[in-house]
Amino acid sequence: MRAAALVLALACPALAQFKSTANLVLAPTTVKDAKGRYVDGLTAEDLILYDDSVPQSIQMDWTTYPIDVVVAVQTSANSGAVIDKLGGTGILFTQLLAADAGETAVLSFSDQVTLHQDFTGDPDSVIHALRMLRKEGSNAHMLDALHQALTLLEKRPPGRRRIILMIGEKRDRGSEAKLPAVAEQVQRLNAAIYWLTFSPLLEPFTVKPKTAEDLKPEAERIKMKQCAGCPPPDTTPVPADLGPGGYLYGIGELIRLRKPDLSSLLTGTTGGRTLSFLKKNALEQAIQLVGEEVHRQYILNFVSKGGEPGKFHTLRVAVKNRPELHAKTREGYWTVE
Repeated sequence: MRAAALVLALACPALAQFKSTANLVLAPTTVKDAKGRYVDGLTAEDLILYDDSVPQSIQMDWTTYPIDVVVAVQTSANSGAVIDKLGGTGILFTQLLAADAGETAVLSFSDQVTLHQDFTGDPDSVIHALRMLRKEGSNAHMLDALHQALTLLEKRPPGRRRIILMIGEKRDRGSEAKLPAVAEQVQRLNAAIYWLTFSPLLEPFTVKPKTAEDLKPEAERIKMKQCAGCPPPDTTPVPADLGPGGYLYGIGELIRLRKPDLSSLLTGTTGGRTLSFLKKNALEQAIQLVGEEVHRQYILNFVSKGGEPGKFHTLRVAVKNRPELHAKTREGYWTVE
């Protein structure tokens, strides 16, 4: 059993209580050569998928299904610098990730989860939703956010790929939802989770100095003096936003390191990917990398043979007679009733 799956199983003994009728297992797979370049043009006959080291009879879906993406952004008190960086990224989500016929929804999470934009193919609506995000609360209910994102995806029409892009820390802060229930929901929907992580301690030092004008709602900001009698922008400097900080905050952060790293656990077991960023250009590059991977995947599927409920099955994909090629897929899945 691979590391992420082992940690998740130890953290969630209730995983053995999974109850679902889902037998079809999706295994999004990327194949790269020794130089890290994507390899296209392979067929199902070129690939071998192992379920607990046993080769499976697989099918490769050649249909280009539209993609539904839920972008979930942490907006707690220590996320101000990240929110600033997201202002101009909406076009990347709609054009590079959701792409043609795809739709994007935007959630935020802190002490509660808020839907800012339901599924839409309109880039301007997504851009507006991201630009209107503001800091609120002190927690990071990421499991609650995942639950709501999955609930939104479950209501979408059939025949669409389901992807969640989390932008936040690695560990939960105060969710009511429990990891076993969220993990079961993810598996039942065959959703893939991608995670862009950041350091709340370092992010504040990557933001340019702000003025009082920057703190106004976007619709009220004065970009430049419009006329001789018009008021100019308020260029009064404001103190840098360094987040909660403080000695007790630091102690609390050390204690939180004992909690499960959700970013690794859930991306690994769904075939997604975790990427970290610090500056805005790194955030934009991470979104582009996720978009590229999603659109260069082979969508493999097979019917699970079942077995003991709650047992974790490891998955591995290899390319026949091509040892120089590296195939990456989800780490595995749980047997369900």
